[in-house]
Amino acid sequence: MAVQIVKKKLKTGSTTKVKQEKQLKFIWEGVDRKGAKIKGVSNGTSPALVKAQLRKQGINPTSVKKHSKGMKSKGKGIETKDISLIARQLATMMKAGVPLVQSLDIIGTGNEKASVQDLVLEIKNDVEAGSPFGDSLRKHSRYFDDLFCDLVSAGEQAGALEEMLERIALYKEKSEALKSKIKSAMKYPITVLSMAGIVSAILLIKVVPMFQDMFSSFGASLPAFTLFVIHLSDFMVAYWWAFVAVIVVAVLLNREFDVRSEKYRDFKDRLVLKIPVISEILNKGAVARFARTLSTTFAAGVPLVDALESAAGASGNVVYRKAILKIKDDVSTGIQLHTCMESAQIFPNMVNQMVAIGEESGALDSMLSKIADIYEAEVDDAVEGLSSLMEPLIMAVLGIVIGGLVIAMYLPIFKLGSVV
Repeated sequence: MAVQIVKKKLKTGSTTKVKQEKQLKFIWEGVDRKGAKIKGVSNGTSPALVKAQLRKQGINPTSVKKHSKGMKSKGKGIETKDISLIARQLATMMKAGVPLVQSLDIIGTGNEKASVQDLVLEIKNDVEAGSPFGDSLRKHSRYFDDLFCDLVSAGEQAGALEEMLERIALYKEKSEALKSKIKSAMKYPITVLSMAGIVSAILLIKVVPMFQDMFSSFGASLPAFTLFVIHLSDFMVAYWWAFVAVIVVAVLLNREFDVRSEKYRDFKDRLVLKIPVISEILNKGAVARFARTLSTTFAAGVPLVDALESAAGASGNVVYRKAILKIKDDVSTGIQLHTCMESAQIFPNMVNQMVAIGEESGALDSMLSKIADIYEAEVDDAVEGLSSLMEPLIMAVLGIVIGGLVIAMYLPIFKLGSVV
């Protein structure tokens, strides 16, 4: 790899005129030295030049076509799980002895998503041209965060890129699994409220008016509960559009403030930590992310102060982020990590004690990894417990709402029957 980079640098003087011309992107197919069919994307000024470059690499091109902008939606559709999969595939192939450039080529050409193909093959071309892998990833900061790029750069400098990619892949997989579980836990309360609201709206707008027409022929006074429901139905029929407008505006404003207002995001982060049941899951999730990130970065040779900064960003909540940044400042003055964590008064005693043991035994990274495992398992249990709790709760809420409306509508009929 180093020899190829040196050769490319020596050739830069003879290709200055070519580089000054407009570089285009070409999609090619060909056959390698072993007779295997391969394909990829390369930059060049003409198909002939791309073919010449491919032949120098030992590839016999069978087709070279100019890349059309409409062929692929660059960047569109790339999700966090795609980046996690890229990390795992790279770790697996490089551990098996496949060179970095060839690994990137296999991943890029083999992915089903056109956007992921474009991304990986563009990184491959940068690396093939002599750029460090970490620097190539930084050009796509939308998908590869600072932690990912820093760990890759550290692995390159230490000559242990395969091991570092294995750590990154494990970290990404654990982080995504934890994030998915927390999201599923947050969906349950929203589902309950949404279902209750939709069913109530349908009954009030469509069903109650039918009973109201029937009651008007009774000529008798209606029970107070029935009158309340009828008035509520009249209001909903007249102003249903206002309710829809309020919901739409609330959703749009929430998104807008999420993007523009840091104070609003901080307020939401503090608020969710006070919601019963949900707060327990979020707190455990934040501790697990903190421990997992700190374990991964510290084990990779990143200084503890820098590792704490990465852990603060990965915590996912402003309360924990500010507490961890305060811990970072205290650690930089020479105070032990477990002492700073105890002073922050945000981490459970068990976590503080395990960190203290890890510092004393010189095995802080492995102890942090165990903490992450424990709290990820606790998040699993809490989510399962919430699921079993919310299923009957959904039925109870819907039963109360629907049952209440049905009783309100049948009360006049029962009253009339008793009179008869």
